[in-house]
Amino acid sequence: MMLKLFKENIRIAFGSIRTQLLRTVLTVMIIAIGITALVSILTVVSALENTISADFASMGANTFNLKQYENTTRRQGRDEREIINPIISYPEAVAFKNKYSYPFTETSLSFTATSAAEVKFESSKTDPENSIVGVDEFFMTNSGLETSAGRNFTGFDIDNNAYVCVVGSDFEKGLLKDVNPIDKIISIRGAKFRVIGVLKEKGSTFGNSQDLRVLIPIQLARSIFTAPNINYTVSVMVSKKELLDQAIDNANSTMRRVRKLSPVEDNNFGIVRSDDLINRILGITQYLGLASWLIGIITVLGSSIALMNIMIVSVTERTREIGVRKALGAKKTTIAIQFFIETMLIGQFGGLVGIIFGILIGYGIATAMDFAFVIPWGAIMAAFITSFIVAIASGLYPAIKAAVLDPIEALRYE
Repeated sequence: MMLKLFKENIRIAFGSIRTQLLRTVLTVMIIAIGITALVSILTVVSALENTISADFASMGANTFNLKQYENTTRRQGRDEREIINPIISYPEAVAFKNKYSYPFTETSLSFTATSAAEVKFESSKTDPENSIVGVDEFFMTNSGLETSAGRNFTGFDIDNNAYVCVVGSDFEKGLLKDVNPIDKIISIRGAKFRVIGVLKEKGSTFGNSQDLRVLIPIQLARSIFTAPNINYTVSVMVSKKELLDQAIDNANSTMRRVRKLSPVEDNNFGIVRSDDLINRILGITQYLGLASWLIGIITVLGSSIALMNIMIVSVTERTREIGVRKALGAKKTTIAIQFFIETMLIGQFGGLVGIIFGILIGYGIATAMDFAFVIPWGAIMAAFITSFIVAIASGLYPAIKAAVLDPIEALRYE
């Protein structure tokens, strides 16, 4: 009996929607605009977070880097002052590596020799857009890099300054296309290197390709690319996560000894944890999510008012129908449920249309900005819940108004 009554209410609701098609469509579109804004922004934010997570995962797990800066500004009194830290020179980097002996750690030294190198193979050459990075045998492990072909550097390669290199995946699509890159000889500034490995594809980070780089032994990079004030990066991987904090404290004291800082002096270098950096950036994206909720709530508030208005008008127009139903024995709950179901249908139609448009727009923006798109299940659930709440809030008053109408007065209504 209850199922039949529910089906009848659904049929009546659809009939009412068809008789007020224009108003219903406008109301659905108003709801859809709010849901579209909410879903599309949350979709883009989700894609951005996935991209950032994937990009910075290349820093490696349980690692921290010693750099020139911590990317923060120190305060002095009420005014902020800019801190000019000295670069991490090669002697300091080597001294740190020799003195730092915390258990379960591996220390790597590296530096970017140039970001505009031209690489040659036989009679072909690349555009001057390749990064040349001087590394040691621990660099790839500490950075979370893997090879799709060939091998990593060995201690023998680094200690003996072997003319070998590991290239990015883009070389397989360009300079070394249609050939097996392993053991091929490429030329960088006149120096010939044998390719021993190809890195797995990493994509771009904020427009900078991670696959257009060549890794060479650090001492060879120092001899080929001579420049003043080269800034080195010291990377430390801790194999046991629970020791990471203690390892950082030990690294901090070791670097202070290398730089001969007195106990009262502040650090003039930065220690950046891989998880701190990604958490800091992901924290920024949370503001985008809050903005999307604010935009969505404002728009949905307007749509809920519109939906309530159309339902109140519907109750007014169907006053005589309500009177007839009550005269034939319809209960207050039956009348209220009928109008409530109608409101719910309109709200869910708007939510469904908004979700479809929101995902399409979010996908388009994510694709255009080269973000890693994933289906935003969280945004979809949020949209359904939002449209459901809107329907409840908008349909409650009209349903109650219809239910409490006096049947005699309703039958008199013209």
